[in-house]
Amino acid sequence: WMEQERERGITIVSAATTTFWNGYRFNIIDTPGHVDFTAEVERSLRVLDGGITVLDAEEGVQSQSETVWHQADKYNVPRLCFINKMDKIGADFRATIASIEERLGARTAIMVVPIGREHEFRGIVDLLTKKAYVWGSDELGATFDEIEIPSDLAGEVKTSRHALVERISETDDVLIEKFLSGTEPSIEELKAALRRAVIAYKLVPIYCGSSLRNKGVQPLLDAVVDYLPSPLDLPPVVGTHPKTAGREERKRVSEEAFSGLAFKIQIDPHVGKLTYVRIYSGTLTSGSYTYNSTKGTQERVGRLLLMHANQREEIKEAYAGEIVAVVGFKDTITGDTVCDPDKPIVLEKISFPDPVISLAIEPKTKNDQEKMGFALQRLAEEDPTFKIKSNLETNQTIIWGMGELHLEILVDRMKREFNVEANVGAPQVAYKETITREAEGEGKYIRQSGGRGQYGHCFLRLEPKNRGEGFEFIDEIKGGAIPKEFIAPIEKGVKEAMENGVLAGYPLVDMSVALYDGTYHDVDSSEIAFKIAGSMALQHAAKQAGPTILEPIMKVEITTPDEFMGDVIGDLGAKRAEIQGSAKRGAVTVILALVPLSELAGYATTLRSMSKGRATYYMEPSHYQEVPRNIQEKIIAKKIV
Repeated sequence: WMEQERERGITIVSAATTTFWNGYRFNIIDTPGHVDFTAEVERSLRVLDGGITVLDAEEGVQSQSETVWHQADKYNVPRLCFINKMDKIGADFRATIASIEERLGARTAIMVVPIGREHEFRGIVDLLTKKAYVWGSDELGATFDEIEIPSDLAGEVKTSRHALVERISETDDVLIEKFLSGTEPSIEELKAALRRAVIAYKLVPIYCGSSLRNKGVQPLLDAVVDYLPSPLDLPPVVGTHPKTAGREERKRVSEEAFSGLAFKIQIDPHVGKLTYVRIYSGTLTSGSYTYNSTKGTQERVGRLLLMHANQREEIKEAYAGEIVAVVGFKDTITGDTVCDPDKPIVLEKISFPDPVISLAIEPKTKNDQEKMGFALQRLAEEDPTFKIKSNLETNQTIIWGMGELHLEILVDRMKREFNVEANVGAPQVAYKETITREAEGEGKYIRQSGGRGQYGHCFLRLEPKNRGEGFEFIDEIKGGAIPKEFIAPIEKGVKEAMENGVLAGYPLVDMSVALYDGTYHDVDSSEIAFKIAGSMALQHAAKQAGPTILEPIMKVEITTPDEFMGDVIGDLGAKRAEIQGSAKRGAVTVILALVPLSELAGYATTLRSMSKGRATYYMEPSHYQEVPRNIQEKIIAKKIV
C-alpha cells in the first residue's frame, strides 16, 4: 500500500489484515523478502502461529528465501510452501521442490500435481482426494471446475500419491502399521496425521498455482485450515513474572487473564501512533487500562482497530489469537509485553540484528533542522533496525541501517511523509572495535573546588568474549570497597565509554568487564564521579587489551552467465573475498562468497558493466571479523584526519 512499494514492486513494510475462509478467521501478515527489511520479517514471525512460504516456480529457493526460512525456524513456525507463477516461462515444479529439500533442508509432503506447465498451466490434481481441478477463463480465478484426472498424468498421480501416503504414515505409528500391512489409511486419518506432523515441524506440505489469477489459491486456503495450527492447538504461552522472574503460563483462550506482545509501531497520519498487538490470552477492551510489564507502566487503550493494510475498522473488543492495532499507548515500543495488571507476565522479546551501514544526513535548510529531528525519531520508533546518532564534534547526524536500500527508503519517506529535504553523504561501513587479550585499568576522578568535591575511584578487568557474545558487566566488589549505590553509575560510565572505542572511535563490543576494586570518600563520592571514573578505567584498560577493528562481512550470492564467471571471480579476489563455492543452475553459475562490506561500494555498477548487465547479485550480513592490520592503519588514519 505504500507509494514506494508500488513504484518498486517490492514489499517494504509488513501489512496485517483479517479475512474469513469457509467460516474460519485468518489473521494474515504479508512480510517483505528483501534482507534490508529483515526487522519486518523478524517481528512478524515472532507473533505468527503458521506461515506460507511463497516461491517462484522458475527461480526456486533464493538466498532471501533461505534467510526468512531460518528466521521461521528460530521461532518454531509451522509452514506450508506455495510454488507460485506456475504459468511463467521456465517454471519447473519438481526442480523447485528439489531446491526446497536441498537448500532449506525441509522434509516435503507433495500435495498436488500441476496440470500443464508454463502458459499451459491450468490446474492441479489433489493427491489426497484424487480429484482434478481446472481454472477457466475467469481472470480472477474465483470459479474452478472438477474434471477427470488427465490420462497423461495418471501414472505420475499414482506414484506421487503412494509416496505422499507413505511419507505421512511414517510420522504416525498407527498409520505406518496399516501402510506396511497393505491397508490404505482413510483420507481423514491422513489429514489428521499430516496436521499433527506439520504442527510438530516434521513435514512441509507443498502446493502450487498462479496467485495473479488465483489459480490453485483455494486449495492452499483449505490447507491453511486443515494443517496450520489454530491458537488452541499450541501449548500455553510462557513468560516470566516481572518481579520474581518465576515461570508464568497463560492458556491461549479468552477466559484467561489478558496478555499480548507489541510487535510493531506505525505512525498513521490520521490517527497518530498505532501499536500492533498480538493477543495471546484474555480480552482487550477499548477504553480500558492495561499494564506494560516490560516497562512497569500503565497504558490506556484509547481505540481498538482491525487493520486491512492501511484501511481501519474500529472494534470494541479483541480476543485471544487476534492481531489488533491500539491507539493511545504512549510508552510501549516493539517487543514490550502488555498484560492484566493483576496477573503480570513478561513474554520473550524480539531480537533484531545490528545495523551494518551508516551515512551522514543534514537538513537542506535551517527550517528543516527541527522537522528532521522529529521525522528521524518517528521513523526510528517504527523500525528497530534504524538507529540515529549525533556526532557532537562534527555536528553531524549519522543514520544507521541494514543496507543502502533500507536507508534510501527511509530518507525518501522523510521527504514524502514529513516534508523534510535533506542532503545525504556517501554510505559508510559500520566498523566496531574489540579487545584481544585480558587487561586491567584504573579510573580515578578527583575534583576539589571549594565546598564539596568529587571523588570516584575504581579498578576494572577486561576479558575478550567470542564474536557476537556482546557485553557483560560483573560486580566483584567485596567488603564494601565501593558502596552498592555507585556500582550502577560505574556500569553506566563503562557503557558510555564503549560507544567510542580507543582506536578510531567505533563502538567496543564482545567483552566482559569486571569491577574488582576501588575506593570512595564519605563526603565527596557521588554517582557522577564514579560514572566518570568508570569511563576512565575502561579507556585505560582497553588501550592495554590489544584493541582491534572489526568489519562486517557479507554473504554474497552472484548469478552469472558462464562466460563472465572468470571475470567475476577475479574481481572478487581483488575484494578480499573468500569463495565458498559455486553451482550450475541451467545456463548460469551461482557463486557464493564472503566479502567485506567495505569492498562492495558500487558493486551493482561494477557487476553490470563486467557482465553486460546479465549478472545479478544478492547480499546479506553474515558476521564481523578482524580487519587486516594494513587496512586498520588506513581506517585509523582516515578517522584521525
